[in-house]
Amino acid sequence: MTPIVLISPAMGIGSRYYRPLVEAFEARGWAARALPRRGFEPGSPAASRRHDWSYRDEIADIASAVAAARAGTPGRPVILLGHSLGGQLAAGHQINQLPADGMVTVGTCLPYHRDYPYGGPHLVVMGWVIVPVLTALFGHLPKPAFGGPGARTLMREWARMAVTGRTPFPVAAPVGTPALVVALEGDRLAPPPAVSRFSDRLFAPESVTTWLYRHEDVPEGASNDHIYWVRNPEPVVDRVLTWWAATTPAGEAPGESLSHPPTTG
Repeated sequence: MTPIVLISPAMGIGSRYYRPLVEAFEARGWAARALPRRGFEPGSPAASRRHDWSYRDEIADIASAVAAARAGTPGRPVILLGHSLGGQLAAGHQINQLPADGMVTVGTCLPYHRDYPYGGPHLVVMGWVIVPVLTALFGHLPKPAFGGPGARTLMREWARMAVTGRTPFPVAAPVGTPALVVALEGDRLAPPPAVSRFSDRLFAPESVTTWLYRHEDVPEGASNDHIYWVRNPEPVVDRVLTWWAATTPAGEAPGESLSHPPTTG
């Protein structure tokens, strides 16, 4: 049975943006659905002093979506695909919840400032000054700050990660289910050292495959930009299908050999 892909959006991006990605998976015979991003869906309350949430809350949302997907089609493998922040949340889910059968991240890193050029002074300023001050004044992170309008607790957790390199969720054990980590060549928001720190720290070496989406691999009219790769996502989708086929032993239905032991942090 072909998998269903649950897409966890990037910071500040609603689910509607991922329609091209959903359609690309469906064109190849897979099912896919973009999950809601709190505060960025039509009709949902934006972040404010009254409406606040955390990494833990977002991870719980993913856990509910995984459970619903399994209940809706028993036996169908479930793959999480996280974009940028969505990949951090997907990893937190795999480590601290009943994991999906596999996960993919695109443009995701552990945004520790020391892994950025010149020590990432912009991340230091964001982490030590901009996020704490603005969230204290407004009760949330307002536009035009990066990630705005962002939830107070989540953005403070992100800021601490940028300064300290520590994840906002417990990591009692690394992700052990099959994982594909996609880096984007030239990605200034997720440079290679930061992607490597994410991969090395949060994934068991035997479980993770990495792929660099190079400039030379980009078809005409497409992009491997941190945000715009979604508009023409076929190279990424093809790589996901190739990775999943290689992950599945010959003659075995996808997901058949994967166990789902609960983990705690």
